[in-house]
Amino acid sequence: MSKIYVIHENSEWTVHLTNRLEELGLPYEEWHLDQGTLDLSTEPPEGIFYSRMSASSHTRDHRFAAEFTAQVLSWLEYHGRTVINGSKALQLEVSKVLQYLELNKGGVKTPKTIAAVGKEQVIAAAKGFEGQPFITKHNRAGKGLGVQLFQTVDALKAYVNGPDFEEPVDGITLIQEYIYSPESYITRCEFVGGKFQYAVRVDTSEGFELCPADACHIGDLFCPVGEEVEEKPKFQIIEGFNEEIITKYEGVLAANNIKVAGIEFIRNADGDIFTYDINTNTNYNSDAEAKAGKFGMLELAKFLGEELRKTGLLV
Repeated sequence: MSKIYVIHENSEWTVHLTNRLEELGLPYEEWHLDQGTLDLSTEPPEGIFYSRMSASSHTRDHRFAAEFTAQVLSWLEYHGRTVINGSKALQLEVSKVLQYLELNKGGVKTPKTIAAVGKEQVIAAAKGFEGQPFITKHNRAGKGLGVQLFQTVDALKAYVNGPDFEEPVDGITLIQEYIYSPESYITRCEFVGGKFQYAVRVDTSEGFELCPADACHIGDLFCPVGEEVEEKPKFQIIEGFNEEIITKYEGVLAANNIKVAGIEFIRNADGDIFTYDINTNTNYNSDAEAKAGKFGMLELAKFLGEELRKTGLLV
């Protein structure tokens, strides 16, 4: 029987999807690709393949999961299988440089960013932001890896040459202008099937690193989801969100054959939108969804079921 194959390296982030697949009675199989083998003389099984490979896989001791997945996706695509979030999506998942280039190509404004390799080059690049606050982040990120705010180049120099400097897994550090949001929040737009589902307002008063996954904890420095506070929840779905930027986002996703994503933006004091992240391994916050009556993983499971039916292979 044909199946939905879910490619990933983190069961904690995937169980919410498989629960929905079971709820809908859809056949599926997990491919946990933190390690494995790939026999190029064989053909893949029939079915559709959905990749949830994460840019932060190396932080879970799955150092080469993304690299191995890239080979598996190429093999699937070579044999003409239906792949949701395939090779192009993974390329963007592991490179913010590529994300920004594709966003700019689609007419989407991103913060001024310089990519640098080498500590001296990081410091030199930051001089282009002299007199204004700036942040650093990892090119291959996820979970807010390497995000630090600096007011001066001297402060960056002390960090880069100190014991707390985080070396990016791909060696590329991004130096980026800091976009000040007077209301201390960012907006995350969720897409399934390449179409907008809903937008989430995310409180940033506790830091930059904001992950909606239920599996993240407040004790994780890089992913402070936080506890729900009755009068000010960290994650809140925005009713009636209908910004013009959504059409551009859908265009960027279509141009890169990305069907499932969360795209994040911030507004400055003038109300201008700056987009800074495309997450193709998107997660959803259950508390926010329950309050709004909207469920991302359910919509994703329905979408995968429809894609499987389109192949004519679902019995």
